[in-house]
Amino acid sequence: MNLYYVYILTNKYRTVFYIGVTNNLSKRIIEHKENNGSIFTKKYNVHSLIYFEEFSSIHEAIAREKQLKNWKREWKINLIKQFNPTLKDINIFE
Repeated sequence: MNLYYVYILTNKYRTVFYIGVTNNLSKRIIEHKENNGSIFTKKYNVHSLIYFEEFSSIHEAIAREKQLKNWKREWKINLIKQFNPTLKDINIFE
């Protein structure tokens, strides 16, 4: 069974959010941290993983990604803080 992830990255000052979807979270995070993830994340130094959700269906993951992208910033922050109250970079490699 494949797993899919919706994730939120931010920059050092937590002023910019990037929402993405992937089937290999660790590989994708490494790509972002090495500036090979996307033009947006490279341009705005968006490298800190602060939130992610896991799905068993790619269709559910894509739907959730689209939903989150349409949310107001305040809603996103409230969601993230439920999972990660201090907005620290999540180390998924431990």
